[in-house]
Amino acid sequence: MNKAFVKEDTDEDDDDLDPSAGSEPSGPAPPNYITPEGHARMRAELLQLLDTDRPEVVRIVSWAASNGDRSENGDYLYGKKRLREIDRRIRFLTRRLDRAEVVDSTRQRGNDQIFFGATVTYRQLDGIERKVRIVGVDEVDPLNGLISWVSPVAKALIKAHEGDLVSLLTPAGRLELEILTVTY
Repeated sequence: MNKAFVKEDTDEDDDDLDPSAGSEPSGPAPPNYITPEGHARMRAELLQLLDTDRPEVVRIVSWAASNGDRSENGDYLYGKKRLREIDRRIRFLTRRLDRAEVVDSTRQRGNDQIFFGATVTYRQLDGIERKVRIVGVDEVDPLNGLISWVSPVAKALIKAHEGDLVSLLTPAGRLELEILTVTY
């Protein structure tokens, strides 16, 4: 039989693949740069899942299983589902932390050039000022000014200096950004 028609089980999970990509990634994975704060947050979440959340759900599932008929036991069914979610998140966090490259931006102190970890205040030519910090993809929070180092804005800002004027291509057209301050 042709291999194309046989589903073979593999040990690899694809929990951290981008579902919109449509296929397996080719070549080596891009670096997972992360700030020390972001690494600490992810590690704390992993430890919380391993030390507190998972044992509690296992206890509930065990208790629910001892009650008899599992097919109509809501505690058991929900607990098993929650356990799968926790295990999936544990695998994801473990992989991301294993690949993480912690970048300590404090070594850049006093530098007016923009690199990973920089906090940048810029002004658009229409007068709107924004303050953003360039962080890893696992730390993104645009509402709080945390943008990924692979985002278009960060790519436009990286390697520029305080006082520079940089160009950002947007769907609405070219946008000019004046860099006001750079801090680490």
